[in-house]
Amino acid sequence: MSRSKTEYLHCRFSAGEDGVTGEVAIEGASIPRVNRFRYLGLIIQENGEIDEKINQRIKIGWQQWKKASGVLYDEKILLKLKGRVYRIVVRPALLYGAESWPIKKSHIQRLRVT
Repeated sequence: MSRSKTEYLHCRFSAGEDGVTGEVAIEGASIPRVNRFRYLGLIIQENGEIDEKINQRIKIGWQQWKKASGVLYDEKILLKLKGRVYRIVVRPALLYGAESWPIKKSHIQRLRVT
């Protein structure tokens, strides 16, 4: 384990944990505490929310839309084919990992608007 690269995140999943301010140290070296942490591509926030993950997936979805825009905006291509391109390229990029998200109605609304 690298002491210079190690960080820790304290997740507060209940309201009663607001006063926790413990410090973590390894052999006298203090480990920095962070508010969010990236683990296997997922951004974990200390309050258990996934707002940053939703923002990231929306950004990636728009990037894929831009890459496919040559097909999506071409008037010579059938609408049915454009729909298939959207379902194969854009939608999976937007919803990658969604089956494991603790999602709320506001998140669903933001994804629908996107």
